[in-house]
Amino acid sequence: MFSRLGAFLQQAVETQEPSIDLLEAFTEHWKGLTHYYLETTDENTPVKETDIPWRLKQMLDILVYEEKQHPAGETGPCLEYLLQHKILETLSTLGKAEYPPGMRQQVFLFFSRVLGQVQHPLLHYLNVHRPVQKLLQFGSNVLGSATEKEEVQFAAVLCAKIKQDPALLTYILEGKNLLTGSPQGDAGSSQGESLATNGALTASPEQDRERSMGDAPCTSLARKPKNSVSSSSPLRKENNLITSLINLCKSQKSRVALKAQENLLLLISVAQQAAATYLVQNSALCCLVTDHLCDLYNAVPTSADPADILSLERVSWRLQNNSTDEASFPGKGSLDAFFSWLDYCDHLVREAHPVVADAVTEAIGEKLFQGILQPQLLQMSELGILTSTAMLTAMVRQISAPALLQELVTFLLGTERQPEAITDSPQQHLLRSQLIEHCNHLSDEISLATLRLFEELLRKPHEHIVYSLVLRNLEERSYILRSQPGQEERSTHEQEHYEDTLELEEDPYFTDEFPDTGLRTCKKPMASSPRGPARPNEKTDVNEIVLSFLGLVPDEAKTSSYLEEAGYDTYVHDALRLFQECSVNIASWNWPQAPKPLEPCDPQAAFYEGHFLKVLFDRMTRILDQPYGLNLQMTSVLSRLALFPHPHLHEYLLDPYLNLAPGCRTLFSVLIRVIGDLMQRIQRVSQFPAKLLLVRRQLMGLVPEEQIDHMTLFQGVVVLEEFCKELAAIAFVKFTPEGPA
Repeated sequence: MFSRLGAFLQQAVETQEPSIDLLEAFTEHWKGLTHYYLETTDENTPVKETDIPWRLKQMLDILVYEEKQHPAGETGPCLEYLLQHKILETLSTLGKAEYPPGMRQQVFLFFSRVLGQVQHPLLHYLNVHRPVQKLLQFGSNVLGSATEKEEVQFAAVLCAKIKQDPALLTYILEGKNLLTGSPQGDAGSSQGESLATNGALTASPEQDRERSMGDAPCTSLARKPKNSVSSSSPLRKENNLITSLINLCKSQKSRVALKAQENLLLLISVAQQAAATYLVQNSALCCLVTDHLCDLYNAVPTSADPADILSLERVSWRLQNNSTDEASFPGKGSLDAFFSWLDYCDHLVREAHPVVADAVTEAIGEKLFQGILQPQLLQMSELGILTSTAMLTAMVRQISAPALLQELVTFLLGTERQPEAITDSPQQHLLRSQLIEHCNHLSDEISLATLRLFEELLRKPHEHIVYSLVLRNLEERSYILRSQPGQEERSTHEQEHYEDTLELEEDPYFTDEFPDTGLRTCKKPMASSPRGPARPNEKTDVNEIVLSFLGLVPDEAKTSSYLEEAGYDTYVHDALRLFQECSVNIASWNWPQAPKPLEPCDPQAAFYEGHFLKVLFDRMTRILDQPYGLNLQMTSVLSRLALFPHPHLHEYLLDPYLNLAPGCRTLFSVLIRVIGDLMQRIQRVSQFPAKLLLVRRQLMGLVPEEQIDHMTLFQGVVVLEEFCKELAAIAFVKFTPEGPA
């Protein structure tokens, strides 16, 4: 009987005694910490030379150990003591006061470890999330802060907790609106008052000693440091987790910045709709992200060389400070910083909840695209146009997130999908109109830069780009001559086509043998169907199309046969690679496999190829008079268009035998006119073949550069020959069902 009673009492003691000892130890360490402020007289002693870090570590260990001794969800006496006596509130005040020196760092560490290691949910408690908010308010206000490492660790713990429970977002972000300072409801108002009343105090240590420490929060412990900042500062009162993370993203310490960016991504990827909506509506996330992007853009020197801008490789935000020496060219550091943050924004839009992604995208469109870029692109200064166009081109290359790309495309090209009319006002979409006109600018440099921009745009996997620029004007195929009333369309087409081919056979610009191609000339080309030549059935049809382009340039203007260079097969393999890449990009666009059937149309309605093709065709007619680099870029854009696997583009750009409506022109008809002009010039220039070959060797770097008469003409002929080979190779790849052998 007595032995059983003794065993029971012993068990009770063993069960209760550890809890009593833990609480006593916990309170002893806390009171030992607070008594330091009563006993010390040296304001300059670093906190690491005191016992404060050790006591905080012991308090943390006690909380963690105590939790393991209790069932899950049960609050132990030490944790209750911490909550009831507002220990975190007091520590946040001490951290704000930064007394003793280094105390803020210790407070951040303690908060991070308590929130990270104690499994019991804490952030729902007022006495926890209120000091957390206060701690966030004075963090990372100054770049290069000594506590950046601890701050980002603290923010990472909060983001992880919010990711686990998105409802915590309202507890962390409540308070004053970041931009207006207006209260966010009653909770926000009371929180603002709380922050104001718990600011940094200025009483002396002697006054502190006169006050009873007790169990009340130690609101008077932070009264004496010289470097404390008044809590009345609007910036301090308006800071929260979002501003803290954004500021840490600007850190010069690459690891700190990277960790801050990763945790901001974690925060904005919250899965709950309500949390994402709250994040957008009750924080300045979108404004802060976009404002930083705009600041970095404006920090790029206006004197930056457009060539240097375009020479930058695609930047990754994960590779912090990965740029080479700033001395490589002026402004490289600023450019790297801007494009790194742009890449981060692109990644953020891709990874964020759709509600957040749409809001960030809209903010970037409004502030950066419309607010900064548009006025620069529309300005009159040629140097300004060149720089802004180069920046825009590099931005197009950098952006890949669908939502952000959509915003950019809408900004540049608008949303119109109806066919263009020659009478359209440029004011319908002024920026689109101006950019296309810049392709035909009096300044060759601006034309070259803008053509490069459009080529970069055409590389993007966005259907509206090619549709807005070209396809919407080819939709009805009104460039084809309709059959006359009362006659069968096919018979009329074949008869007229036959007459056209007879004329082509008599054309002195066409030759009968092309030994380098492996293709043979057919005496009479096969007629194409009025439904379109999207993919001829007979191999001879493909040969005829290919030979039509290869035979455009007369023998007197050909140089490739005299040089040891790659043959036509190389063009075919390059075209096949590019065509396959293009096909992957458009796989989800649901383009038709065959041209749209011809329908009767108004005979008075004139076909208009659209503003973009008009400018390109006009440029092509002047290929013999334009600089070499400009010609290369212009033909590169046309080749890019020809690669798109749309039946109307096949037909309009690559079919030499179309029965055109009156007044219409195609790429092939434009080339015919250029060749006619070339033949006349050949007759007027002495020793044309020899001089042309010399220029070709100079361009290949085989001989030293030497200025000769008609240099621009010869360079234009070289580009023309190469372009015709490219078109022939593209046609062969696109019109051959099984692909090249």
